Amino acid sequence: MALRETDPAEVGGYAIEDRLGAGGMGVVYLARSASGRRLALKVVHAQYADDDEFRTRFRREVAAARQVSGAFTAPVVDADADAARPWMATLYIPGEDLGTHVRRHGPLPAPKLRELAAGLAEALRDIHRAGMVHRDLKPANVMLAEDGPRVIDFGISRATDSGAADVLTQTGRVMGTPPFMSPEQFSSPQDVGPAADVFSLGSVLVYAATGKGPFDSPSPYETALRVVDGTPELDGVPPELLTVVRLCLEKRPASRPTTGELLALLRDGRLPDPRPGDATQAVPRDAPPPRRRGRLWLAPAAGALALAALAALTFTLTSEEAAPGNLPAGWQPWRSKSKDPGVDKEPTAPDGPFARCAATGASLVCAGDDVMATRFALADGRNTWARPVDETPDELGLGDQGTILAARAGRVFVYGSDDRTVRDENHYRYTVRALDADSGEVLWSTVTGDGPEASEPNSELGYAVAVPEGIVTVHGPKGQQYALLGADDGEVRWRHPLPDPDSRICLLRGAGGQAYVVCQNWSLDDEHVSGTSVTQLDPATGRPRWTVPLDGDLDIVGETGGRLVLLPTTGAHRTLTLIDADSHIVTAVRLSEAQPETSTPTLLGGRLLYTRPSGSVRAFAPEDGRRLWESNSTVESPGVPVASATHLYLASPSGRLAALDLRTGRVTATLQGRDDGGTADAGAGAPLTLVGDALYVPYGVRSVYSVDVRAL
Repeated sequence: MALRETDPAEVGGYAIEDRLGAGGMGVVYLARSASGRRLALKVVHAQYADDDEFRTRFRREVAAARQVSGAFTAPVVDADADAARPWMATLYIPGEDLGTHVRRHGPLPAPKLRELAAGLAEALRDIHRAGMVHRDLKPANVMLAEDGPRVIDFGISRATDSGAADVLTQTGRVMGTPPFMSPEQFSSPQDVGPAADVFSLGSVLVYAATGKGPFDSPSPYETALRVVDGTPELDGVPPELLTVVRLCLEKRPASRPTTGELLALLRDGRLPDPRPGDATQAVPRDAPPPRRRGRLWLAPAAGALALAALAALTFTLTSEEAAPGNLPAGWQPWRSKSKDPGVDKEPTAPDGPFARCAATGASLVCAGDDVMATRFALADGRNTWARPVDETPDELGLGDQGTILAARAGRVFVYGSDDRTVRDENHYRYTVRALDADSGEVLWSTVTGDGPEASEPNSELGYAVAVPEGIVTVHGPKGQQYALLGADDGEVRWRHPLPDPDSRICLLRGAGGQAYVVCQNWSLDDEHVSGTSVTQLDPATGRPRWTVPLDGDLDIVGETGGRLVLLPTTGAHRTLTLIDADSHIVTAVRLSEAQPETSTPTLLGGRLLYTRPSGSVRAFAPEDGRRLWESNSTVESPGVPVASATHLYLASPSGRLAALDLRTGRVTATLQGRDDGGTADAGAGAPLTLVGDALYVPYGVRSVYSVDVRAL
């Protein structure tokens, strides 16, 4: 890269010979010392020289780089952080950076990938031994030298013991490159440790193997959401490295291996057979599993979607969970019951548990049994507010259920109803609302249907689904349209008609952060389902991206490994259907054992789980239909289960709880129920909520208790 007229002839006594590149911080030159040694010399941009915070950051980069010395890093030769334009010189490493190499020559072959993995693990080991965290490991910061990869650029690294006093984390900014950042860099930047570099290593290896990152998306906003809550896309990663990559990409930092453990895995080569789409369960089969530090990471139940704030080049994502391996601040075991939500109407007659709960900030918000939403403090269960689904006198007495559509960034998205009689005709008025989770204040409310044939915007019924952009819901006086309500203000961003309602029954479904319309086509001659169509919606316009026609009556149960999983809506389950979300290729997979219609399917951790009213649980591999294990949870009428990286949790309507080993199905702990006499006709238990090590269990009549899973 040719020098420009404005480039200096020398910096710090080093002759400038060429330009190597330029970035957001400054320009990197090829320089030469008096003895002839070639150096990579970084000079910061002039506009940053007077920025005190930037100078602090640069001084830290110099200090960090000086502390690190190893065969796979670039040693610092000289630096001057107090110069008019601060600069730093490191040993010049001839070769391309990984990003440039992959763009020019394509993904690395398997042997080179293994060398890269081992080299980067050694580099990170040296960095971590020096008490540093790199925090910006990405392809552009990996140089491919003849003798192996080198890690460069410690611009946003920090000492592992710097803690909350760190000047740059005090600003509230989260620094890094979104496709290669770790979940905790978005959700809890002050708690970032060496495990964040290991997560980034996994993302870099996926990029080197496939030419794209595991969480790539058209926008940085969507990328951030996928890093925090999404399943990594690992198609194209060589089988012998899948386990290493999956271990690196564990959402919970303490579940990731150390660099030493990674090197042992790569050296021994005794890796287990991978399970496509399952980033939580890889454990070496012939060798002891990597050591796990800390406590279980308990991920939110399937369907919870992040709503994050994005500002220019700096990301600020509010943590929606406790710090990994921790309890919410001030947490203690508690049990609590919601106050009656009646405001301008007679008190309701509670008779069942909540339909759904979700956590955001310091709040657990629950809904169901005539409750639009009610708030419990995560720490001690204090019930501070409650709102009814219908705030007007209950003329029709229909007992609207209420449910949580989504909860993120301190907001909870719910629906409201006004059932009344107009001119001797039943009339329904439905709204979708955003509430402040702490106070219950209505931030916005949008009418979705008003009339005798309006449809309830209930996700449980398939009439609403949360996406990063907001809420996709049925719309119009007859529910014949679907529309996107913006997350910030509830305004209708777009609206389209649903397919012909006379011959189709259409539902809104969400999977993998995308919205889908699933339509069952009815044969008017003999009134049976003649087929199903699955359509993915473009979040920007609402128009179909693609449509796949299928035989039979099917519905989406979830997404794993970039593939939608669909199951029959009636009858025994003998096969499942997979749709590749990118290629749209359809695959039919036969289950090794047919599952009865009374079983409830759930897709968690890359496993298809069937729960039965008796408490029996069966786990299947969705990629080939084989049964993984069968267990009796001892929990009667279990609700939708939830999983951590290692355990499955189920609860009954009475609050009886069971923990199962996710790998084997073995029951590892149980807890007696706490029924208060109101669950005789409650059906299945409500979905659980997991926040760090705190488990929140709805039970009885509008009641919740919380337990530390470490005490089970």
